Amino acid sequence: MEQVLTLVCKLNPTSQQVVKIEATLKAFADACNYANQQVKPQITSKTTIQNMVYQDLRSLFGLSANLAVRACARVGANRKTAKQQGKPVKSFKPTSADYDARIFAFREKDWTVSLNLLSVREHIKMDIGNYQLGKLKGKKPTSAQLCKHRDGSYCIHIQIKDEVPEPLKATNVIGVDFGRRDIAVTSNGDKWDGKQITDIRDRYAKTRASLQQKATKGTRSTRRRARRILQRLSGRERRFQQWLNHQISYRIIKEALAKNAIVAIENLTGIRERTNKQPRNKVERRRSNSWSFYQLRSFLEYKGIKEGVDVITVPPAYTSQTCHQCLHIGLRSDKRFKCGNCGWHGNADLNGAKLISLLGQSVSLPGGSSYLYCSLNIDSSGLLQSPAL
Repeated sequence: MEQVLTLVCKLNPTSQQVVKIEATLKAFADACNYANQQVKPQITSKTTIQNMVYQDLRSLFGLSANLAVRACARVGANRKTAKQQGKPVKSFKPTSADYDARIFAFREKDWTVSLNLLSVREHIKMDIGNYQLGKLKGKKPTSAQLCKHRDGSYCIHIQIKDEVPEPLKATNVIGVDFGRRDIAVTSNGDKWDGKQITDIRDRYAKTRASLQQKATKGTRSTRRRARRILQRLSGRERRFQQWLNHQISYRIIKEALAKNAIVAIENLTGIRERTNKQPRNKVERRRSNSWSFYQLRSFLEYKGIKEGVDVITVPPAYTSQTCHQCLHIGLRSDKRFKCGNCGWHGNADLNGAKLISLLGQSVSLPGGSSYLYCSLNIDSSGLLQSPAL
């Protein structure tokens, strides 16, 4: 089994190469916009799009054969994604271009990448760290994406294939409860407090609001300094959240690997759409919309594949209200949970994580869960019947 990993490698182009890169990105985006406008919106096949506009893309925008093919494929892929979301593809920005094996090559001997730009082939030096060096050593990647990041730097996103182990034959399930106040709580009792990231988000939001006000009002020098500070602060909050999610997912997968367990999480798809319909103040809405639960889920999934640990999702309905001991609906008050049936009481998130673990056992382990089952008897007619009926 293979896993595709994307390595973000910073490029160090010369001033002449920067001009050519900018021209290539603009031509690629213009070609995508042209294809999107000329081909009927309901057509999503990259082959059909290519048959209709391939010659125009080459003659009008000066793209090489493979870049023109990649532009058609980009339009088709974006249309398929937009169709699933019920939205149209509006436009393409000159921030990235797709490359395949014929127009891209990685050279380990001098740590450069060879790229086809507009009517020229360029060797561009890479400025990368030890992680990328270790992953790229001995590899011959065949696809990449040339990108211009928001800070103005140029990067090559290289896709490499790694062999991954076969999934473990698990004997246990670790349930993980996601939340905002506690980012993650496992059924084994591990917990990651969200107070630090919440405080950082609030601080950055307050700082941005103050600087944005200064950037629109005040003297010319004040506005210029405010814009420079905003640019310098851009992405810091996002990078800290990304680092934190990496740490949490790494520890959960390592624990699952040590205990020969599957990781079960809640399927929170669409939670923002549901919660945004509820009346909340501005601060709560901002905190909820900046909650990066999906990033944490994706980190768990790809790290799980790398280590041979299965990550499964279970329905989130009533997981925070159901007692994991007797499966009756209990009373949750803030972070405390109490069951009126069996009397269990404790941390509400821990209770939710244990119930998620039970749900994961019921669908993943050969013997199922020892709790989530019901006995069936045979009635007089020979049909199976639950004793409760």
